[in-house]
Amino acid sequence: MLASRLLQSGMDVSVIALNRGGFYAQELSRAGVQVDVLGKRFRFDPLTCFRLRERLHQLQPDIIQSFLFSANSYVRLPGIAPKSSKVIVSERCVDSWKSGWQLKADRWLSGRMSAMTANSESVAEFYATNAGVPRDLMTVIPNGQPVPSHAAAQPNGPTLREEIGLAADARVVGFVGRLVPQKCLADLVWAIQLLYQVIDNAYLVLVGDGPVRDQLAELARSFDCRDRVIFLGHRTDAAALTKQFDAFCLASSFEGMSNSLMEAMAANVPVVVSDIPSNQELVQHEQTGLVFPHGDGAAMMKSLKRVLEDTALAEKMGRAALKLITERHSVEQMVQRHIDLYQKLCLS
Repeated sequence: MLASRLLQSGMDVSVIALNRGGFYAQELSRAGVQVDVLGKRFRFDPLTCFRLRERLHQLQPDIIQSFLFSANSYVRLPGIAPKSSKVIVSERCVDSWKSGWQLKADRWLSGRMSAMTANSESVAEFYATNAGVPRDLMTVIPNGQPVPSHAAAQPNGPTLREEIGLAADARVVGFVGRLVPQKCLADLVWAIQLLYQVIDNAYLVLVGDGPVRDQLAELARSFDCRDRVIFLGHRTDAAALTKQFDAFCLASSFEGMSNSLMEAMAANVPVVVSDIPSNQELVQHEQTGLVFPHGDGAAMMKSLKRVLEDTALAEKMGRAALKLITERHSVEQMVQRHIDLYQKLCLS
């Protein structure tokens, strides 16, 4: 979204992928953005460093903006970026997974950039505290989220309930994202086991895939609720599926600023989230959603029960969440905040 809209604003934009292009390389190319794929093979690949340096020195960009640990590290190594370029490192998550050496690398390289962007205050605080990044180098630019039109969100084929064989009045709690430990989906499966004791037509739909899928299926089986947990795997129509949830739940132990949470809010779906700081930057309890203590499956279940049973509250929170995304987290605002930062750095 950023690269294509910067191009539309009149900027000359190129994208460099270290290892592979994938789906977004095609999207960017269709939008007219030049994409180079460097074919990185190892965690540290000297050949990729050479190719990156060569390409950047050919381009001589005013601004170089990198994303994710490898790119953020490579671009700050001595000699990689042209001396005239302003380097912006972008951090997208509270990266509590990082080992000591990675945080030391971030700390060592923090002096080799002009700015750092973070997509939430929580991410900025993490890097200030754990990597020693000066706060005056940081700019918080929240994620931008498109708000789908009513027509765009409608399924073209069978509805979600028809596809998975549920009754039209089934109550669906949904999750969209990677099935990984940080999402605490075992807590969500437990909450569904509790929930269906009081709401007998409640189901959990998981959209996405990941390394804990089999563990979750086995856990649901051990809880005797396997038929209540539906795995849809990776889907390209996740937005249309999200619109059909009765509630969206994000139980994560850490996030940056969750795109799937923002997508649910933009779809006018009531959300139930863990009380980690990044979630609370988006969700105000009983205003734009419900917040429960992280790791408390019983509290999660009670929050989901409340959303499913209190239609007036669910509708009120859905409207407020949509209003928040529309007014404070639009794609246009996200792009303009980047442009403002670029102009500031180029004039300094």
